Amino acid sequence: MDLLQLKYFKTVAKFENVTKAANELYIAQPALSKTISHLEKELGVDLFDRRGKYIHLNEYGKAFLEKVNIALVALEDGRREIKDLQGKELGDIRLVFLAASTIIPELLSEFCKLHPHIRFQLFQHFSRDANNSDFDLCISSSCEHKEKNNNVALLTEEIYLAVPLNHPLAKKKSISLKEVSNENFISLKPGKGLREITDEFCKKAGFSPNIIFESDDPSTVRGLIKAGQGVAFIPQVSWGSSVGSSMAFLHIKEPKCKRTIFISWDEKRYLSKASLLFRNFAVEYFKKLSITYRV
Repeated sequence: MDLLQLKYFKTVAKFENVTKAANELYIAQPALSKTISHLEKELGVDLFDRRGKYIHLNEYGKAFLEKVNIALVALEDGRREIKDLQGKELGDIRLVFLAASTIIPELLSEFCKLHPHIRFQLFQHFSRDANNSDFDLCISSSCEHKEKNNNVALLTEEIYLAVPLNHPLAKKKSISLKEVSNENFISLKPGKGLREITDEFCKKAGFSPNIIFESDDPSTVRGLIKAGQGVAFIPQVSWGSSVGSSMAFLHIKEPKCKRTIFISWDEKRYLSKASLLFRNFAVEYFKKLSITYRV
């Protein structure tokens, strides 16, 4: 059993499709099939159930995959630790960001001015389940935060209700959320942390929002509000809600509408010097934002 076999197996397990896995790995399909076959022969069991063109990870495959993930993570952590022991500020950071997407580009730009040799792999859509800890740092809202991970709170921000300037409520400074129970809402898609949080706000106010537009892009949400297509929840800082004058931002008196953004990491993984540098930089960067917005 060698490292290449394990990497190939993990990729086939990910897709449960040899053709897709071969394309991902840039190798010929027959060569990949042969590698998996040799691995199964060495283990003495089939790792996949095969039905025609389709393959599915079986109970042996699932059990083996769990250990393969642990082994590959440990080897990668070992590689990074050796680099750190050599005193080199090199390497890459696997950064997942599930919140504050409008802030991330400027944050990265400022960090890279100070540390130009550090590279990033960025992931905005990422499944954080028990078998997927293949990241160094994750920026997410309190809704997505996993208690098993170590974390630092970066920012607690108010969430406003944004309305078009010609809306009857536009001249008000604050509202109770139940006042807009009959409005048409523009929202992020289900599964997004902010969507889950704001759905809970509406539930507390005693209604389910009438969502007529769903998007996975904050700029699209803002554009639809400006176009008079509905109202939406807008975070005070992370969506740049104070920028521009094409919509009105209303403070919500009841219920209290706030969220916290965290930076977190898997306590079982080695955190490289590069990751530590970025984590500390992000904490200070968000502190300055808090002062700017007086949150």
